[in-house]
Amino acid sequence: MTRLYYNDSYLREFRAEVTAVEGERVYLSESAFYPESGGQLSDRGMIGGLDVLDVIDEDGRVAHVVNGHLEPGESVSCAVDWRRRLGHMRQHTGQHLLSAVLAEEHGIQTVSFHMGAETCTIDVDRPSLEPEFLAAVEKRVNEVAMENRLVAVSYHDSREEIGLRKATEREGTIRVVSIEGIDRSACGGTHVRSTGEIGPVFVRKLDKIRSNVRIEFVCGDRAIARARADFDALSRAARALSATLDEVPALVTTHLERAAEADKGRQKLAIELAQMRGAELFRATEPTAAGWRVVTRRLAGPAIDDATRTEGQAFASGGRAVFAAASESGAVLVAVSGDGPFKAGDKLKALFAAHGGRGGGNPQLAQGSAASREAAERILAELIAGL
Repeated sequence: MTRLYYNDSYLREFRAEVTAVEGERVYLSESAFYPESGGQLSDRGMIGGLDVLDVIDEDGRVAHVVNGHLEPGESVSCAVDWRRRLGHMRQHTGQHLLSAVLAEEHGIQTVSFHMGAETCTIDVDRPSLEPEFLAAVEKRVNEVAMENRLVAVSYHDSREEIGLRKATEREGTIRVVSIEGIDRSACGGTHVRSTGEIGPVFVRKLDKIRSNVRIEFVCGDRAIARARADFDALSRAARALSATLDEVPALVTTHLERAAEADKGRQKLAIELAQMRGAELFRATEPTAAGWRVVTRRLAGPAIDDATRTEGQAFASGGRAVFAAASESGAVLVAVSGDGPFKAGDKLKALFAAHGGRGGGNPQLAQGSAASREAAERILAELIAGL
């Protein structure tokens, strides 16, 4: 089967014969549809009036998944979704240019490439990179793009000295995509004819991925759309803060610092309030016949928070007291006074062993998770039994 996109990435319409049909997969005598491979997404379009839902590389054959039935032997008109294809061509050529600048000017090699529906990424062989460095690389990439350098496709025998940026393990005829003066890469993807067609290249963010750095970028229309979305988001923030765009970062930092301080103050007040509630609860709780003040709580939420722990400790600090609580998810807490009837950690650990769950703690405070809410209820009952 002839892959028409190898020699003409701009071919939008063609005719071909249906050579085979296997379920929803259609095979053509020749095809301009690109199958997903090498990090590039597959094309979409029409074959014989049917929508192309996916294009798959099948080890030498190209399968076209369509939403209808075609007969072998039919001659069909085909059309590639040009807007999608051109977007992919811009992203892929932009990736070659970005990787070339990193390699040729900084010795940083690209490990992998992925094209997403909205953004693209490359992983590079560095444990870290500074944002300032990437800003300089982005500037250089856009300078080269605006020079409108020729992007060409050529074919070579793998035994030749091809001068590739990255060596290939392919044998036989190698398809090489070159950017004039800066890059030669073995590649089967679709590309624009000159770097000016890439449009702007926008490097957005860095992520640490194991021992590499992942660089997210967008090109062409995607870069413009992303820059507009970022600008609109910044403008909304500026209006909310009654500030100019340039003032937003400093104001956001100030507001975050103030919020952090306020949160610290809130947490301090919450702890003080919990301590007061624990002390008041101790005074309001009548001792049992055996002389113990005992309180059990069923909490509405799934977890036991700091306020509950503080309230329990404050209650137990009054002496001869046990405070026990269980949440909806089966979390269990027990706080015991220093002169209590048992050591909290040892007691709770033994009950978890008997009823399922795990946890532990010290003699006066212990916590863990039971196997179920029902198991937590049984543990609460045994904690206070006989007190």
